[in-house]
Amino acid sequence: MLIKLFSLFILITLFINHSLAYFITVDAHAEECFFDKVEAGTKMGLTFEIAEGGFLDIDVRIIGPDGKNIYQGERETSGKYTFAAHTQGVYTYCFSNKMSTMTPKVVMFNMAIGESPKAEAQEGETTNKLEEMIRELSASLTGVKQEQEYMQVRDRIHRSINESTNSRVVMWSFFEALILVAMTVGQVYYLKRFFEVRRVV
Repeated sequence: MLIKLFSLFILITLFINHSLAYFITVDAHAEECFFDKVEAGTKMGLTFEIAEGGFLDIDVRIIGPDGKNIYQGERETSGKYTFAAHTQGVYTYCFSNKMSTMTPKVVMFNMAIGESPKAEAQEGETTNKLEEMIRELSASLTGVKQEQEYMQVRDRIHRSINESTNSRVVMWSFFEALILVAMTVGQVYYLKRFFEVRRVV
């Protein structure tokens, strides 16, 4: 039984799509790029979310091996883009924070790369039902992992907003208390002077 479970685990790890999750900081006036070399026809995907910084926006570009833009977005908070590689070569993913004057941005992103068509064709000749089910299971596990990372980023963003709002409420309450104390002292002083008896010499 233990050997069967171990062999199932090995098969699942073999069929899991290449998917990497990163957290990076893109400084103001900077651009960070990442590269993947793939075969033509390979399915590729980019999922990203801005976790911290400024208005939570960034410029995104995906550039093909021929230098042409496959995808370009400006001031995006989050996104998901899937495409098939039109030619063999190095594909570039760039996150640009050049529009920001002083605020760095923290970006969480996944680059998912599927099997190349040649590898799929070779596997298709010897594929059985169990391998197909394992492939589907590995795709589902990858999806769950990406969703968990997305939820962690959303939790981080909301926690930051809550902490910021809480600190502002505390500061405003402190300011209101100071105003009330000042008004109370002023009223006491005014009433004391109002009832003061003045003697004429």
